[in-house]
Amino acid sequence: MGKGTTELVDLLVLLGMGAVIPLGLALIDEPGLARLRRLWPLAAVPGALSLWLPRGGLATGCAVLYALGTLAVAAHVPLRLARTRSPAPAEVAVLTALATPSVAGIALVAERSGHELFGFDLDILALTVPHFHYAGFTAALVAGLVCQARPAGAAARFAALSVPLGTLLVLAGYFVDDWAELAGAVVLTTGMWLVGLITWRDLRTGSPDRTTAALLATASAVLAATMLLALWWALGEASGLPHPTLAWMAATHGVGNALGFALCSLLAWRRLAPSPRTAPFPSRSPTHCPSR
Repeated sequence: MGKGTTELVDLLVLLGMGAVIPLGLALIDEPGLARLRRLWPLAAVPGALSLWLPRGGLATGCAVLYALGTLAVAAHVPLRLARTRSPAPAEVAVLTALATPSVAGIALVAERSGHELFGFDLDILALTVPHFHYAGFTAALVAGLVCQARPAGAAARFAALSVPLGTLLVLAGYFVDDWAELAGAVVLTTGMWLVGLITWRDLRTGSPDRTTAALLATASAVLAATMLLALWWALGEASGLPHPTLAWMAATHGVGNALGFALCSLLAWRRLAPSPRTAPFPSRSPTHCPSR
């Protein structure tokens, strides 16, 4: 990646570390997450610092502190699963959201240390970090929230399952080949388009105020475009057909997903929460919906 693209990717990672993760954690009512969210700057600040330090021991040490924070989030997956014992699609999505930041954290440690983890070059590792903040954590969480708000809808349940599945298939595609990654992109795009459709058709129109409706509308519209770009890029990588460069994808798909989808969605769902202290994703009753 060129210097400009690297700086842009770093800015997207900063947004993910400093805003997207804590905003998302606030939407999950899980014992221990509130305290973890208050302590999150202890992970996010050194994580951000690692991006601006040259590769080496100091940058790696800062990245390790961030990775430990993401692993602390992932540690809630078995705890929550043991408590809820729920196979509900919305619950599958939130468990995926809790697990995926750790992939970003581990990739950050490897990239900052200059280690080509599993043989992946440093550019791929650097792009893995924002990918699992947005296509991993945020996409799965929002898909789960949409399913929770529409528990009787088959499309919402499908989206809540296909987004985690697509994310995992994309990850698996890293280890297999570009065609496997394309299959993951197709599944993930299908799920995200359904999330956007339900958000636009049902949730936006039922919003309690214009600001929330505008945030949901923006997130839906952006998803339609950014996921089309993701499909185009994955198809081009697999088939050799002309497709956007990584620099162009970072400036369009990356920025759109970070600002237009992730930030707008999470801000909207914060406004839809029953109260500032009540997260809409309960740990005991996955089918509970926030009042609207």
